[in-house]
Formats: sequence, C-alpha cells, structure tokens
Amino acid sequence: MSYLLSLLDKSPIDEGKTASEALQATAGLAAKAEEWGYHRFWVAEHHNMPGLASSAPETLIAYLLARTSMIRVGSGGVMLQHYSAYKVAETFNLLASLAPGRVDLGVGKAPGGFPLSTRALQAATDPERRQTFDEQLGDLNHYLAPGEIREGGLYATPLPPTAPERFLLGAGVESARLAAEKGWKLVFAGHLNGDPENLENTFKAYEQATGGDRPILALAAFAAESEERAREQVSGLKIFKVFLPNGQSVNVGSEEQAAEFARQAGIAEYRIEEKTPSVVHGTARQVRSELDELHRRHGVAEFIIDTPAVSASERLASVELIARERLSLVA
Repeated sequence: MSYLLSLLDKSPIDEGKTASEALQATAGLAAKAEEWGYHRFWVAEHHNMPGLASSAPETLIAYLLARTSMIRVGSGGVMLQHYSAYKVAETFNLLASLAPGRVDLGVGKAPGGFPLSTRALQAATDPERRQTFDEQLGDLNHYLAPGEIREGGLYATPLPPTAPERFLLGAGVESARLAAEKGWKLVFAGHLNGDPENLENTFKAYEQATGGDRPILALAAFAAESEERAREQVSGLKIFKVFLPNGQSVNVGSEEQAAEFARQAGIAEYRIEEKTPSVVHGTARQVRSELDELHRRHGVAEFIIDTPAVSASERLASVELIARERLSLVA
C-alpha cells in the first residue's frame, strides 16, 4: 500500500522521570523516526499539565531540527487562539529560514490546557481587538506567503526561501470547509474523535471543497511483539469528556481533571461522559493491516501516528515495529 507514515509526540513524562528526560526521549524518537523513514515528526502544545513536557512546540521544533537532517518537523499544533498571527508567522518563518523545506506549521482551535492557563496566556490580549480563528488563518496566509515585496509593507521577517507547509487540525465538516477555503491541508484528528461517520463526512466535505484532495489522518496506534501485550497496554486508557452549560466541551484524562476544569471555569454544574479512546493496536502486522484498510476505504495518503502515553521505551519499540513492518512490506 502506498502511503506515508508520520509521528506526533506529546513528550509524556514517565513516572519517576523528569521533564528534561521526557524531552530527550522525544529528541531520541525524532532521530530514530528519521532513520526509520517516517515523513514528519510533530510535537504538541499543552499548558500547565505536569505529565506533559511540551508547552512551547516552536522551541522544541528548533531543537529537533538541529538534531535531525532530513525529516520534516512541525507543530501538531500551535493553539492559535492564544497568539498573534503575526508572531506565529515570524516564528515559523525563522524556523523555515534555519531549515528550508523541512518546517510544518500545524494549528488548532483548542486551548491546549485548562481555563487558568488560557487566562494567563491571553492576559495581555485586548478582547475588543481579538480576531476570530478564520481571521487569524487569513492573516497567517498573508504573512507566510507575502507575494510581491513592497517598501513600507508589514512582513513576518525573515522571509524564508520556502514557506512553512500549513496544516489545520480539526475533526469535523466545518474544519474541512475552512481548511479548503483558506488553502490549508486538513489533518483529521482521529486520535481525538474517531467516530467513523464523522470521519466519512469530513473526508467527503474536504474532497468536495478542494476538488479531490484527501485529508491526512491522525490516529492513535500502538504495536507490540504480541497482540496480548498490545491489548494489555491500551486496555486501561480512558477519555473523559466534560460538557459545560455554555456549550463548551473538552477531553481530559480523568474524572479529577474534569472536575478541576469545571472549577477553573467557574462552573458548578457539568456533565462527564467516559469514553474508551480509539487506538489501533496489536502486532505490527495487525496495525499495518488496519492502516491498509483505512487507506483503501478513504484514500488516505498519509497517517500521523500518535502513540499512547506508555513508557518512552515502549513508545520507541512501537514506532520501530511499525516502521520495520512497513519496510518488510516494501521489500
């Protein structure tokens, strides 16, 4: 089957380990991903979460670019609501000037944290001048690809020889239409919303709006030497979705986190829905078989694999098993 494999890493901190060790594990994984033929390596953005070390993906991207030589490196993604589109464009134009042709800018609408961190990140923002997400994407288009250089114009310097590649992270028809309208590649967040009907509808909407393009599919996957071991590792994974009266909803990792999110939002009444996350798991051959089927069914040309928060050694082993299975298939 002809499709690309890429990786998303959240830099989880193993029990008894430090954030520094988690970030070095991410760097080691990126180097191995390049060696094993993965196409992209993306890092996430999470705020005020003691179990995750990556709060500033643009900083980590610079480090990973320096530790690798060929693999594309990017954000999965920058939580755009917290930042000036101009500053994001400057940052990624600088990265793309340091490593031309290797930088990806993925953006998302989610806060990447709880209300306290959101308020802290947006403390200097004037609410009256705040842009919509659509407007921010439009500004990013302008700053990342300014066209003709005119004296006195506003540019997100330095202007790189090759602009960062642009990706919108979303999980619905609205995101598909927005990505197509703004000329961004859609990454369907199947690791957050794996509902098959929603996936089908979103893929169709994006294909219709772009005249035939297909989204990249992000999904959670874990491979082990045996099916039993893989099942054991993912069996305890849970997602808790918090629904607030104002219509806001967010996925968290435990009931305690759900209660804390509501407390920080100043909400006393809320609803929690427990879900089992969708994780493709098994032996490397079983994982490959499921990817093959998704490729056949939906025309997926690239998968971004998010490995569940198992230990660093098991994440590395899973990534290697999947890569070697793909290489054996090619051979």
